[in-house]
Amino acid sequence: MLVIPAVDLKGGKAVRLYEGRPEAETAYGDPVAAALRWQEEGARLLHLVDLDRALGTGDNREALSRIAEALFVPFQVGGGIRSLESLQEVLSLGASRGVVGTVAAKDPALLETMLAQAGPERLAVALDARGLSVVVSGWQEATPLSALDLLRTWEAMGVCWVIYTDVRRDGTLKGLDLEVVARVREAWPHTLIAGGGIAGPEDLLALKRLGVEGALVGKALYEGRIRFKDFAVS
Repeated sequence: MLVIPAVDLKGGKAVRLYEGRPEAETAYGDPVAAALRWQEEGARLLHLVDLDRALGTGDNREALSRIAEALFVPFQVGGGIRSLESLQEVLSLGASRGVVGTVAAKDPALLETMLAQAGPERLAVALDARGLSVVVSGWQEATPLSALDLLRTWEAMGVCWVIYTDVRRDGTLKGLDLEVVARVREAWPHTLIAGGGIAGPEDLLALKRLGVEGALVGKALYEGRIRFKDFAVS
């Protein structure tokens, strides 16, 4: 199981939001330094998110470009990818995958085109939800969509990678809602990455027991609750 550090970018800085709320921000400085820190400590994949682009308040293209130039481990990029052009833009940086959320939930025709053009191995779908109730547009817009229904739709379309984040817990260090994660795992037969509230090694072990392939970790890494050199999940 991969432990995947999340480097969220807002205003040119590495940040973590509390429950996805833009006004509840903790800054962690230079995003390039953050990315290099996790690379040096043993990360095998990084997850980069342009929060400004997701929220429609700007972008962090320059910082993402600097991170891409500095890394030698694979990375994936999400946040505001809502067109073929924006997907191609992040892939041209060298990203292993572009990550789409709003498009995947609201525009199946565009998702199908993205899958055809990029290939299913270069496109991950973000399943962002409050429990099993899907949210979009940088987590700011609630929808009537069910996470489990969307998973069935995406499987039929040929999606291979899903990243489930429980927005209710993200950035809180409250631990995972394992009952919900188990339902997502049961519904999704392909590669699953899960996050949202991971607080320590016990959450990683719980995900491993559920058969989840990757853990998306943010604040617990920044706050030293999980350290690659002390806790390796393989």
